[in-house]
Amino acid sequence: MTGMTSLWIGGAPLLLASTSRTRRALLESAGIPIETQSPGIDERAVEAAAMDLPPLDLARRLASEKSLAVSRAHPERIVLGADQVLDCGDKVFHKPVDRAAARRQLQALSGRTHRLHSAGALAKGGEIVAGFAVIAHLTMRALDDDAINLYLDLAGPEVLNSVGVYHYEGLGVHLFERVEGDHSTILGLPLLPLVAALRRLGYLAF
Repeated sequence: MTGMTSLWIGGAPLLLASTSRTRRALLESAGIPIETQSPGIDERAVEAAAMDLPPLDLARRLASEKSLAVSRAHPERIVLGADQVLDCGDKVFHKPVDRAAARRQLQALSGRTHRLHSAGALAKGGEIVAGFAVIAHLTMRALDDDAINLYLDLAGPEVLNSVGVYHYEGLGVHLFERVEGDHSTILGLPLLPLVAALRRLGYLAF
């Protein structure tokens, strides 16, 4: 290991089957070189076909479908797919389509504890070679309509890209009173099981 200048020893960078800036930033902060490519899958169609799966398994399925879609096009590369599923009570929530849907979702989560199921899947040669999934529990403050509207005004349309209608790494932190779970899990990519899998597969120097 003497003389090494890089943690990554896997040759070509990790190929992230996503265009998420948050996931990219998480990987780069961990010293993992990445390239990105959109998986081009219909997530709603995958969910519809797997509607009987519990939320954690649905997150695994979505992550796997993303990584496999990109891996088939780049079989020589190690590909990472990741996804999140949010459930509260007996309801699974999806990314809101507009501000009105975002408001309804925040009203439904207000004052309650919900679960974020974050999963990742590594693929190579069109096959899954490692997978992991972690759950975080988040308790949202009781929010009145004025607070919800102000938050949506301040946060802007980017919150529509979040399954929970919040960017916890930004203004979304103000919505919560208690959080149980690793920070990277909440952001949609559990880093500890990911780096453990990459280390086991021989892509990291230590």
